[in-house]
Amino acid sequence: MTAAAPTGPAAGKAAAPEGRPRRRPPSRAAARRRRPLRWLPLAPATVLLLLFLGGPICYCVYIAFTDMQLTGSATTEFVGLDNFRRAFGDPDFRNAVVLTLVFTFVSSVIGQNTLGLALALLMRRASRPVRTVTGSVVIAAWVLPEIVAGFLLYAFFRREGTLNAVLDWAGLPSQNWLYTLPILAVSFANVWRGTAFSMLVYSAALAGIPKEVEEAAEVDGASGPRRLWYVTLPMIRRSIGTNLMLNTLQTLSVFGLIWAMTRGGPGNRSQTLPVFMYDQAFLKSLIGYGTAVALLLLLVGAVFSAVYLRLLREDV
Repeated sequence: MTAAAPTGPAAGKAAAPEGRPRRRPPSRAAARRRRPLRWLPLAPATVLLLLFLGGPICYCVYIAFTDMQLTGSATTEFVGLDNFRRAFGDPDFRNAVVLTLVFTFVSSVIGQNTLGLALALLMRRASRPVRTVTGSVVIAAWVLPEIVAGFLLYAFFRREGTLNAVLDWAGLPSQNWLYTLPILAVSFANVWRGTAFSMLVYSAALAGIPKEVEEAAEVDGASGPRRLWYVTLPMIRRSIGTNLMLNTLQTLSVFGLIWAMTRGGPGNRSQTLPVFMYDQAFLKSLIGYGTAVALLLLLVGAVFSAVYLRLLREDV
């Protein structure tokens, strides 16, 4: 006779082999004891980050509260919040804050973001040769080193540069753009250099929109601008927020481009916070004051990041 097959709840469980005890799941106490071991492979990387990243950051925070100088003073004293009070009372610092906000808003929020989206939309409907040529030209400007791009745009905007040569040929009035409109000239240079990143982000986002959605909107009679406003933009809003955050943080730290074109001049009419910080810390040897300005610039970036992250969280 054959043994009857088990029935009931035991039927769904596999019988343990004879002579081999069934393995019990680890208890919670054992799992808690093993949990620290999971972080052991990350320990070397964590130590290196704390040593080479956390250490310099903590030292910079300490310097910001001292009167450290590159020359002239043999000792360094703790001055508390004096550097920050000096910054908020310095008209040159306030001018740098305003120019930084103008530079960021014009070149990043409006320029790179809008132009990158427009290029992505146009390339989506363009032929393959046009996409190849346009993408190559735009990305070539992006991969150029910042200092090289700065010298190219300096040659374009200078009094005897390419732009004025074209205006003279067309019979239009020319001017010294780096003297009359320096902050707009460096903003245009940053747009020219950084638009490729926005174009790539939006191209990837547009590729993820189902064609059925746009076709349905077109069948319903929605025009091109209405499809863009009510269909395309809402479906890529998270990509828009991410792109704005990354572009804003990158633009806040632009230094080489402005330094190569104007060095913050004429006077201080294109002196953004990174240029002002460099001028105070290394040209005037006020390391403590310059580091305090750097911390304030870091705070500005943190505020922008918090706003963008809040907006992204609300879109979920």
